Amino acid sequence: MNTFLLPDLGEGLTEAEIVRWLVKVGDVVAVDTPIAEVETAKSIVELPCPYAGVIEELHGEAGTTVPVGKPLITVGDPAGAAYRAEERAGSGNVLVGYGTSESSGAGRRRRPRLSGTNVAPAAEKVPERRVPLVVSPLVRRLARDAEVDLRALTGSGPDGLIVRRDVELAIAHRTLTEPQPALSQPSVVQSAEARTGLPELRRTPMSGFRKAVIATLSRSRAEIPEATTWVDVDATALVELRESLRSATDPGPGLLALMARFVVAGLLKYPELNGYVDTEREELVQYDGVNLGLAAQTDRGLMVPAVAGAHALTTRGLDAEIRRLTASARDGRLTQQELTCGTFTLNNYGSFGVDGSAAIINHPQVAILGVGRIIDRPWVVDGELAIRKLTQLSLVFDHRVCDGGTAAAFLRFVADAFENPTSAFADL
Repeated sequence: MNTFLLPDLGEGLTEAEIVRWLVKVGDVVAVDTPIAEVETAKSIVELPCPYAGVIEELHGEAGTTVPVGKPLITVGDPAGAAYRAEERAGSGNVLVGYGTSESSGAGRRRRPRLSGTNVAPAAEKVPERRVPLVVSPLVRRLARDAEVDLRALTGSGPDGLIVRRDVELAIAHRTLTEPQPALSQPSVVQSAEARTGLPELRRTPMSGFRKAVIATLSRSRAEIPEATTWVDVDATALVELRESLRSATDPGPGLLALMARFVVAGLLKYPELNGYVDTEREELVQYDGVNLGLAAQTDRGLMVPAVAGAHALTTRGLDAEIRRLTASARDGRLTQQELTCGTFTLNNYGSFGVDGSAAIINHPQVAILGVGRIIDRPWVVDGELAIRKLTQLSLVFDHRVCDGGTAAAFLRFVADAFENPTSAFADL
């Protein structure tokens, strides 16, 4: 018997929810056969089995929350004993929880040693490939699906161990197809609550995603001394520029891409807002480049994927990446790298029909810029009252990285670009 324990999926969670089982008791599985889909902080992960054999037991129903390190399945075959020995010898630093610090990284195939009429014949032996220092089934599967040659990678783990982040960094784009998780059924509570005397209507268990969001937001509020500044902006010229870029055969970059271009330019001019606070070393860090995070509302909650290397993209390139990330967020196909690499966040909450918001900074970033809805309002232009397209920009920033003057200068730079986009483009 071999019991597969829920591995550490590398997102800071201590548990994961079983979305659905891909196998049932009695099924014959090989090494790396997908067995279950579990919900992590930001996405659904398909877990492959590290053992070959017959499924003897599933430890939990769909919708059950399983702590990391607790049994997930039991496989009735001793072929996985060597794998468990590797697990016990592991450094614990592999993102998926299974690795080894030993320097011998010869890859090998584990063949089922089974008997009985219900057991599938052993697969034909294939030549072994030497894959240096990688034993995690999740890492192997991720690399195989993305056609990444593990032999070409240099591991960042102990003694050159190849971990999940090494494979993700080698992937330009990775697509995962997965259904949305089933919603937790709220439990109805009839007894009265002591403080109010009112009966509780319902209790709904928090998903792993919601727990991760709570942890991030709570840490942001607890650690960051934030301040907010805002300004009303005449975005008429920006809207007109967007329309002028549209043609019968080319829709042109969207408004969000134009806004993103000016935000990136502002961050290059005021890099204090594009970094983080290293509290351990007591240093203020600024990045050489911008990974622009974009707040996106999905059926599973708010996600903030980032356009990596936004400073090196054209406006059309930004537009393409924004559309791709937005679609991936809604479909649940974002990679962990896309969800965690942001250095600054642009939040277009105007899409919800609101004018302003005092947003919470996406820790460990140090600032977030919000854009309200663009609506027609009276505005004075050259001493005359006119109807213009107005919006509000609000900047929430970490007061540790800069004073109000720098934050105001950045906000004014972006606002001026919105009001005179053609002139701003000439300087980019």
